[in-house]
Amino acid sequence: MNQKKSLKLLIPILSVTIGMLFGALIMLLFGYDPIQGYRALVDGAIGSPFNIGQTIRAATPLIFTGLGFSIAYTAGFFNIGLAGQALWGWLISVWIGISFPDAPKVILLPCAIILGSLAGALWAAIAGVLKAFFNTSEVIVTIMLNYVAVYITDYTIRNIITDRMDATPYIGPNASLKIQSLTDLTKGSTIHGGIFLALIFALLVYILLHYTTLGFELKTVGMNRFAATYAGMDAKRNIIIAMFLSGALAGLGGVMNGLGEFRNIFLTNGVAPAIGFDGMAVALLGVLNPIGIVFSSLLFGGLKTGGTSMPLMAQIPSEIVDIVIASIIFFVGANYVITYFFEKKQSVPRGTASKTSQNGGEAHD
Repeated sequence: MNQKKSLKLLIPILSVTIGMLFGALIMLLFGYDPIQGYRALVDGAIGSPFNIGQTIRAATPLIFTGLGFSIAYTAGFFNIGLAGQALWGWLISVWIGISFPDAPKVILLPCAIILGSLAGALWAAIAGVLKAFFNTSEVIVTIMLNYVAVYITDYTIRNIITDRMDATPYIGPNASLKIQSLTDLTKGSTIHGGIFLALIFALLVYILLHYTTLGFELKTVGMNRFAATYAGMDAKRNIIIAMFLSGALAGLGGVMNGLGEFRNIFLTNGVAPAIGFDGMAVALLGVLNPIGIVFSSLLFGGLKTGGTSMPLMAQIPSEIVDIVIASIIFFVGANYVITYFFEKKQSVPRGTASKTSQNGGEAHD
């Protein structure tokens, strides 16, 4: 058991290390100094109170989308639709905020957050219902729903919320997650109160998955849907619940963008928010553990914010920076390949290789 726990901690560290080594190789190939580049990356991520605030802000929506992916994955589903669900949360929360600007903050802010989360949940529930009753592929359905969400959002912005504008008006202070004391503490960064919600939900998801009956049922359905049904569990209900909760958390990730960072929503131009796809890598790096997801989100937040300093401080072109960050994300997402080779190596009993070499080709006779 201790060996498995050690492996779970080792694999993410190796994934990040290999990714950074590969990124260093890319910089060397193009004639740039990787040490100077990574020094600029670290300084841009945590080198000042402002940079720390920006890193935490960038990590906040990723915590939610990572948690959303982990719940769906625990129940045996690959929710590719996090981006579309987050977009719905973003759209609805901003729409509520600009529709009732004079409503008291104690009412408006919770309503915008809850309705944004509900929008993401209902969008994900479509895939859950289709999976539960028709056994459709949730991967295909959620990918297609991403496109639908993108184009509905663009139409709504240009033809319903605004008069052919590319972005909505900004929400008022009563719908904003901004906390002035946090902004002052981090010297004017865009950090906001959503980080506290993210940490609370990480704890709640941890409790849900490890200490509740529903969490046990979700894990059981993920391991074997038919065995779960045989054991008396309602597999269809749990499938829908898993996707509903996954979408609700992804929707909250979009709410963080709408009410926290940008305070409005603009045309997507056919591209879904990156926080959805980054959330999948965050969840995998955090080995699907809510606590691990918090730390991996902070790492990704640091990569995003620190990467902007590399062209300025190390004169590394932004395209190279994107390649370096993408390589790190690639190896993070591919950590199961590293896990496979570790487990394969451990599964070979000691002395097997030597016995095989001694016996020559007898095993094939």
